[in-house]
Amino acid sequence: MTLHLSAEAPVAATPQKYLFGPFIDFLMLGGSAILILPVLYFVPLEYESLLAAVMLLLSHVINQPHFGHSYQIFYRNFARKVRGDGYSRSLQLRYIIAGIVVPVAMAAFFAYGALTGNVRLLGNATNAMGFFVGWHYVKQGYGMLMVDAVLKRKFFSDQDKKVLLFNGYAVWLFAWLQTNVVITERQFWGLQYYTFAVPPWLITLAMAIAAASSAATAVMFINRWRKHGGVLPYNGVVAYVVSLYAWILFVTLNPLWLLVVPAMHSLQYLAVVWRYQTNVERDRADAIEKPELKILSIFGALYRLRVTTFIIVGGILGALGFWLVPIMLIDLVPYDKAVLGSSLFLFIAWIFINVHHYFLDNVMWRRGNPEVSKYLFR
Repeated sequence: MTLHLSAEAPVAATPQKYLFGPFIDFLMLGGSAILILPVLYFVPLEYESLLAAVMLLLSHVINQPHFGHSYQIFYRNFARKVRGDGYSRSLQLRYIIAGIVVPVAMAAFFAYGALTGNVRLLGNATNAMGFFVGWHYVKQGYGMLMVDAVLKRKFFSDQDKKVLLFNGYAVWLFAWLQTNVVITERQFWGLQYYTFAVPPWLITLAMAIAAASSAATAVMFINRWRKHGGVLPYNGVVAYVVSLYAWILFVTLNPLWLLVVPAMHSLQYLAVVWRYQTNVERDRADAIEKPELKILSIFGALYRLRVTTFIIVGGILGALGFWLVPIMLIDLVPYDKAVLGSSLFLFIAWIFINVHHYFLDNVMWRRGNPEVSKYLFR
């Protein structure tokens, strides 16, 4: 989730100290990686296959709903957003571009590649997905730090934020370049794609910049810790550090990490989205009323039922987008499977959703979005 939040929270808002609580925030924002990833590193080889299957299933259960939630929030009252009713001109244009232009352009790209049988062109979409996913992880980790800083009233200066962002981009770029040291052929859902041959001197330069920016960031954190009496927005710091280093830079140290990291990234996202949606539902006039059906009274107030419904719908959307609709299209739409493989629509759906998700979040969670200001920090 890309959060462009200023250090100045709305004055009229009364922020919570935590999204859900100190321990839950720690686990969901990134602390789970500190507890789980080291253990996975020492799993005996004979258990790796079983654990990999469990982790992959867990990733799907947690990861795919978080994509569904982004569509639920982004396209809610979309006509009003397109009209600019209550939104600035720049934000209105961003909603139009991310919500209409980008998906139409991607659909045209995939349609052209599939109709012409251009496997090489389609394969380039996998490179783009890797590029945007890493960028997305960095911006979400930074965003979580900003959220926690606002909640704790431990604001970062503009200069500090520049250091944090520069370091995030430097570490991400170095990690991405490392995956393109030599030209290699790989596969994603049966379609081949190729990495790039990056010159060794560029890798060395990127590594030096990432190391220097990491050191500068560490110094900045230490100085802030001293200046503020040994206090930092610790859960946010954990989210930032884990996102950059455990989930991007060093994730390839263990194959099991690659399977579980998407679930941890999604937990980080869900912490904010579920709090945001809870505040949205609490703001409704009938939020504290009881459901009319007696069987639904177990949820208590109506807002709890609505939040639960929101979560369930997100899970359904994730299943539809990643599995059910693509598999149905594979069976119903004729295409050259000898050239494009037997999983073309799974390939398209996974890349489309991952890339589009970056553009959606880049708009939804920006500074100046009135919904973020109203509901996230209540």
